[in-house]
Amino acid sequence: MSGPSEASVAIYTLKDSYTLWDFLNHSPLWQDRIFHLLAALYALVSLVALVQLIRIQQRVPEYGWTTQKVFHFLNFLVNGARCLIFLYRRDVEQLTPEIARHMLLDLPSLVFFTTYALLVLFWAEIYYQARAVSTDNLRPGFFAINGIVYLIQVILWLIIWWKPIHILVILSKVFFAGVSLVAALGFLVYGGRLFLMLQRFPVESKGRRKKLHEVGYVTAICFACFLVRCIMMCFNAFNKAANLDILEHPVLNFIYYLLVEILPSALVLFILRKLPPKRGIIQYHAIR
Repeated sequence: MSGPSEASVAIYTLKDSYTLWDFLNHSPLWQDRIFHLLAALYALVSLVALVQLIRIQQRVPEYGWTTQKVFHFLNFLVNGARCLIFLYRRDVEQLTPEIARHMLLDLPSLVFFTTYALLVLFWAEIYYQARAVSTDNLRPGFFAINGIVYLIQVILWLIIWWKPIHILVILSKVFFAGVSLVAALGFLVYGGRLFLMLQRFPVESKGRRKKLHEVGYVTAICFACFLVRCIMMCFNAFNKAANLDILEHPVLNFIYYLLVEILPSALVLFILRKLPPKRGIIQYHAIR
């Protein structure tokens, strides 16, 4: 007797959930509220990155643009740009030509990739230096990879501008899914190698456990972040219901950007909050 009743309750629950999702997506008021909430969260992360950058500069003012400073500056830049985009999301939607909207929405994602690829570079340098292997080719390789990624994306944008056909938009999204997968693998390879290397250090090594946890947590967070981004971009490319570039999907936008940018950035900034040692304590890595 209880079976049909429970089934009816479940059906009504699903129906109510769908109605709420549909209502939030198609209500201009809730669209604005959700996008403004995203803007506020991005502003908070951007502010944290800026404060940390200022603290690092005050701690080691004698150094130039170190890897740590550039990392925090790029975090400030990316999150600040996202804040402005979501704050004026309805105006962004009205930009013409359409390619201008695609560029404005996609460019922060490219800079986000560069920001965290910089962290992979930093770890790769530490790993190879510890093994007495030359790191001369790492930085040129980093700039070359980023240059190729930006060049291909710009070429795709120009082609879409010249001939705006849907298949090219799909190709652009699939390309960025591939870039995200490369970033995820980069964290898995170099974060994993550094983690295993630290595990082999003597237990009594000063700071070993803390550094081990730091590398492990950041590796797991960033690998998951870029892997989720890769999967979601594939859905975004081939499934209209997963399209992130329209106003009518604010809830999906909130879930996606919360999982792949806001939470990872906030967690990584928290984990890497320790200030660098003062001059003369240890060698500090600077971008040459």
